[in-house]
Amino acid sequence: MKKFTQILALLCVAALALMCFAGCNQSGSDVEYVQGKGKLIVGITDFAPMDYKDAEGNWIGFDADLAKAFAESLGVEAEFVEITWAQKANELKTKNIDVVWNGMTLTDDVKALMDCSNAYCKNAQVVVMKKDAADKYTTAESMKDLRFAVEQGSAGAEMAEANEFEVTAVDKQAKALMEVASGTCDAAIIDLLMAGAMIGEGTSYEDLVFSIELNSEEYGVGFRQGSDLVEKLNAFFVEAYEDGTIEDLAKTYGIANNIIEQK
Repeated sequence: MKKFTQILALLCVAALALMCFAGCNQSGSDVEYVQGKGKLIVGITDFAPMDYKDAEGNWIGFDADLAKAFAESLGVEAEFVEITWAQKANELKTKNIDVVWNGMTLTDDVKALMDCSNAYCKNAQVVVMKKDAADKYTTAESMKDLRFAVEQGSAGAEMAEANEFEVTAVDKQAKALMEVASGTCDAAIIDLLMAGAMIGEGTSYEDLVFSIELNSEEYGVGFRQGSDLVEKLNAFFVEAYEDGTIEDLAKTYGIANNIIEQK
């Protein structure tokens, strides 16, 4: 009996030690965590011109290329994982990803759920519809009877709710455009930067246009609450702005007028 009690006590001590180690690991440095595993896992969606695949299947875009450069500054590689946008905060919390970097609008809800970088890019939520209908709908009030496609959990979804629009929720902004093109929805609310890259002459959606802007907003990058990666990224932004990296990438992806000075 005495021997059994001693073994039980040793098991309890070991369990407590494991719990303490796990607790320390969870509350430790994200920078050290990322460097320890040798990769920065970046949560994204398919969203040109920020994150999308080239002909070889590699992730490229303004955000993707900037994330690769940031990862390199940490001495690691960037690994991109497509996520369900509405679950982005949970993906961070459970450490399935280390960062949300995908043209993320800095809303109050976002800032309550994660720690965010300084704003680095300007954007707006715009209404997209077929070209032959745009002249009929020039204000949000005139669109009250339309059905809108929006990405679930997005800033576009928030704008639809604020304007009391009837919506069809989809899991990607790209699918919102498909809903309009197919005629299953009258309009979509998507990011201005995406509209500039995805619709109009020379694109797959030549018959779609954006009619009005519903707001103005700024993009930021999201991390786990308390993450020391935030300070690292803000410092990287300043360096990348001063050495021309951000400007060069913005020109490459056609968003030079949207970048925000970093200082």
